[in-house]
Amino acid sequence: MTFPTVTKSGLPSLPRIRPIIWLALVALLMTAFALELTLGSLMIPLKNVIAILEGRKDMPEGWRQIVLLFRLPRALTAVLTGSALGIAGLNMQTLFRNPLADPFVLGISSGAGLGVALAVLAANGLNGGAWLVRTGIAGNLSIILAATAGAIAVLGIVLAVARKVESTITLLIVGLMFGYISSSMVSILMQFSGEHQMQNYVTWTFGSFAGVTWKQMTVFAPAVIAGVLGVWLMAKSLNAFLLGDAYAHTMGVPVRRMRGLIILAAALLAGAVTAFCGPIGFLGIAVPHLCRALLRTSDHHVLVPAVVLLGASLALVADLIAQMPGTQISLPLNAVTALIGAPVVVGVILRRRHMMEAS
Repeated sequence: MTFPTVTKSGLPSLPRIRPIIWLALVALLMTAFALELTLGSLMIPLKNVIAILEGRKDMPEGWRQIVLLFRLPRALTAVLTGSALGIAGLNMQTLFRNPLADPFVLGISSGAGLGVALAVLAANGLNGGAWLVRTGIAGNLSIILAATAGAIAVLGIVLAVARKVESTITLLIVGLMFGYISSSMVSILMQFSGEHQMQNYVTWTFGSFAGVTWKQMTVFAPAVIAGVLGVWLMAKSLNAFLLGDAYAHTMGVPVRRMRGLIILAAALLAGAVTAFCGPIGFLGIAVPHLCRALLRTSDHHVLVPAVVLLGASLALVADLIAQMPGTQISLPLNAVTALIGAPVVVGVILRRRHMMEAS
């Protein structure tokens, strides 16, 4: 068992500190969200940002365009992405009882990458992408559709396997193998792509919160909200899975059906993020561990809202760092999330080694 067990009361050992932790999480999210709206290559004072959000007409039109068309959807995208990846990571770590499992352990990210690679190859082979332009799915929309199709294809295969096997370890291995197969096919397809198409694919792999428009938000936001609410409703079953499939079965949990629903929720969350923002790494691994350490519990009734708050905050912080406010320089988002998440992963590995040596 790699996680602390859930106590009967569901309370941490220091209950007086818990309200302070919740207030700190909310304050962190509000602060990061405010900074995301004010900072950038052009700094806009917070009071002016609030005035723009209130709909006041006496604000400069340029500031209104920046806040309403660029920074606000980018901030909301970061909030949704951090929440989605954190919850998906929590799902996978609980289901597989593996502290290093992440949202893309079932090959969802690799499947989405394969779909994007196929779209890039089509754009290169079909008269320089003219076919995509004529059909109205060129550019960003084609990437979203291709990533979604690839993620759904891999998800369908994994769910079919999940109905056939009893062992979650077998399912984990199958998902990893499909991920490797998809990645190998991407490498092969890239050899047939032109320089411009390859650059587009590489740029997509960096990850970004800036590409989601208000129109796309009407699809992205409901998908994430539905996935998070679904996990919240499954909190009791997830608690049972912490002690293994056999224990969950004795508690009346329909193991196979619930396992499929857990995988579906994680894939919906990770697939939506990958399709709209690219493959964002490490947040799904790091956020659940940080929340367990802060709240000293594995109770999913507590962890789900905590993961939403902290995941959203860390995504906003990572995006702020990537933008390098006050400069014209922009860093790859995935590089920043790796700098945040990798130390957490190293800490988990060292902690597990220390526990094994102590035992």
